[in-house]
Amino acid sequence: MYPIEYVQFLAHFHGDRDYFECHEILEEFWKKTDPGNKESIWVGLIQLAVSCYHFRRGNYNGAARTLEKAIKILESKNVSVTSLGLNQQMLHELLLKQLSVIKEKKEYMSIQLPISDPFLIESCKLFCEDQGFQWGKKSDISNVELVERHRLRDRTEVIEERYRSLKMRKSSE
Repeated sequence: MYPIEYVQFLAHFHGDRDYFECHEILEEFWKKTDPGNKESIWVGLIQLAVSCYHFRRGNYNGAARTLEKAIKILESKNVSVTSLGLNQQMLHELLLKQLSVIKEKKEYMSIQLPISDPFLIESCKLFCEDQGFQWGKKSDISNVELVERHRLRDRTEVIEERYRSLKMRKSSE
């Protein structure tokens, strides 16, 4: 009923709180299903995860900017939000509250997205269980590998892809 990548996104978002992984999973899915559409619901959800990642690291400006973009997209996708098993009104209120907390530079706290479909919740919990992490657990802000994941990852693939793209653009000029 729901794309497996979306279930994985939600499981990581609410389970191990690996927002970087949330971004990676949905970005790949977005590129396959709705490439280039910067207003896609998937982009809004990716930006939400990125905002949480920045907020947890204390990057309030990045978190606020990214969350504002996510809110704008998700507000314009009411039907899509609902079809993804989320309570649109509650999500909107939650994200506005989160934005206020970020702008006030308050301490990071994990959030729970308002999932209205019990089947979706159960699917996410099963994925968490299979992966060895717990649904609904708060983020471990002392886990440097989680909090600083973007700095600690192997960027070889990213650098190679950028080089290939640059080379292709130059050859087409």
